[in-house]
Amino acid sequence: MKAPWNFLRFIPRAKRLLSAGRLPALLIAVSRKMSSPGERLAGIRETLGLLQGLCVAWWRGDYRAVSGQALISIVAGLLYFVSPLDAIPDWIPGAGLLDDLAVLGWVARTWASELEAFKRWRDAQSQSRQAALLDLEALPDKRNS
Repeated sequence: MKAPWNFLRFIPRAKRLLSAGRLPALLIAVSRKMSSPGERLAGIRETLGLLQGLCVAWWRGDYRAVSGQALISIVAGLLYFVSPLDAIPDWIPGAGLLDDLAVLGWVARTWASELEAFKRWRDAQSQSRQAALLDLEALPDKRNS
């Protein structure tokens, strides 16, 4: 399945963000956008939570069974989601999030097997460890290698 046309420009940005150690800042921005009022994100919250959780677990060094290509695509999808100026700017009422939802859906479908493997790993963890995947304030500044 071909990537959405405007998504591809976020791949190099994702690589730069990862190499610069800025993943926690992105995850906090995603969390802020997710918590905005309204039902606009109701259908994608679970997917966003899964993408975020995978990134948190990877950043902490708890989960490394994700391919580099999948991780970069996931980070690029999250960057696309928080970017207000993408194919359809977010400030356009009713339509601004449609492209974000399409890109996140594409990422989730393309990397479904990787996300399913992470979900199985996450679900096998203790409740406290699962809760830690949601605690963005406790993210270390530097990635555990």
